[in-house]
Amino acid sequence: MASGGESALLHALRRSDPVVSVELRPPRAELGLAAGMDAWIDTYHAVRGLVRGGGTFVFLTDSAVGAREEHNLRHLVINLGADVPRAHVVPFLTTKHTLEFCLAYAERASHEGFPSIVVLGGDKSVGPPRCVEHAWQLREAIRRHVPDLVLGGWANPHASAATQVDYLTDARFTGEYFLTQIVSHHDAKAVESFTRELSRRDVSVPGVFGVFHYRSANPKTLETLRQFLPVPVEGLTRDFESGATPEDVCARTIRLLRDLGVRHVYVSNLPAGKARATLEKIKTLVLSD
Repeated sequence: MASGGESALLHALRRSDPVVSVELRPPRAELGLAAGMDAWIDTYHAVRGLVRGGGTFVFLTDSAVGAREEHNLRHLVINLGADVPRAHVVPFLTTKHTLEFCLAYAERASHEGFPSIVVLGGDKSVGPPRCVEHAWQLREAIRRHVPDLVLGGWANPHASAATQVDYLTDARFTGEYFLTQIVSHHDAKAVESFTRELSRRDVSVPGVFGVFHYRSANPKTLETLRQFLPVPVEGLTRDFESGATPEDVCARTIRLLRDLGVRHVYVSNLPAGKARATLEKIKTLVLSD
């Protein structure tokens, strides 16, 4: 456990009330100056609207582009201003940087008032190499270097449930909570197996399950997404062909997770310009069933 006490996120995850959070992606580093600036403005507005308007927790992913990413953190701090609670903004950090960079990033995040970060491995097949073989090794290094940070880890419900829960219960996990890979209502069997194993092993570490806001069933888009996450193409195609909206599809997954006893989720791929409004629509659909 981090020595600095419980973060607002961890406190919320340990309560019985469900938490619906959001994952946003920073602008791509390869964007030109003007396009990158416009994209960052959209990101700032999205974060502000979600945090200040709805008290939503926002996870910001790591694009694993080396030193450029540190500037992203600096820009985020400067542009969010003092009126956006840092306790509701949670940066991601992958192992796909140098160890020196990762430790400096964690130190700066803590110094700038972010009480928690999520540390995960990152895709081995693309981009820079990992600085350590496993994410827990980086979390251990960060815990020694910045002991006050509350750390989040990662789990994959699509993999062996027993193996994934082994990771979460290992003393070397070095995390107070975990996020999961994206799941869908079309993945009910895998999710049920994972949640059953969590219950059977009496895992106390709270989890936040990933839900994707698919905007269409465009075959090219879904095949591209398949390179990065499990995509139930046939099921999604049926959903959209039946007249379901992107918000309907997202809400179906959250309802399925609730039925399986999952309390906390994060929603990924919301449109930056309409993030808060889209999230509120999804939440309304979840409750209206």
